[in-house]
Amino acid sequence: PIFYVTQGYAVLDNAEMPIVATSADKKPNDNFVSQLTMNAEAAINAVAAMGVGDKNRVAVGGHSYGAFMNLLAHTNLFKAGIARSGAYNRTLTPFGFQNEDRTYWQAPQLYYEMSPFSYADKIKTPILLIHGEADDNTGTFPINSERLFAAIKGNGGTVRFVYLPYEAHGYRGKENILHLLWEQYQWLEKYVKNAK
Repeated sequence: PIFYVTQGYAVLDNAEMPIVATSADKKPNDNFVSQLTMNAEAAINAVAAMGVGDKNRVAVGGHSYGAFMNLLAHTNLFKAGIARSGAYNRTLTPFGFQNEDRTYWQAPQLYYEMSPFSYADKIKTPILLIHGEADDNTGTFPINSERLFAAIKGNGGTVRFVYLPYEAHGYRGKENILHLLWEQYQWLEKYVKNAK
């Protein structure tokens, strides 16, 4: 994130966005999208209130579970998104994920609603997808990014997909790290800093 600060961006790093059960008979993910949206709005408003950011020129990004991108599927809060090695179709993890212990067969509607892939036709915010070509994390196999890319592109969205060769779930190769930095910088310059 320090590089982007040197280029004139304000960076909110490791923003906490708690998702909690709203009653004793509910599980946290039962209200995932609405709570995530409220958390994002609060973060954007806080940055704007501090005078360090323009609430109309904000990007969202994340890696792995943080790359979920439900915010782009369900809101218009952002000018652009960057998603790295994420899981976008929860049916590909049918026996649970993160803090979700219900299986797909116990809560199919939840798996559908928590999958940005299900709403790919609604993702009109420009999104950069990056994935390690050799991602061996069972929840984030590269097919996630391949399919989300095809779905967004097929529905007329603005999307770019970049494979990082020989990389697993975390990226280590110097060449790939530098390429990642360049891709993200170009995306932010085009769709956030210099957006209309």
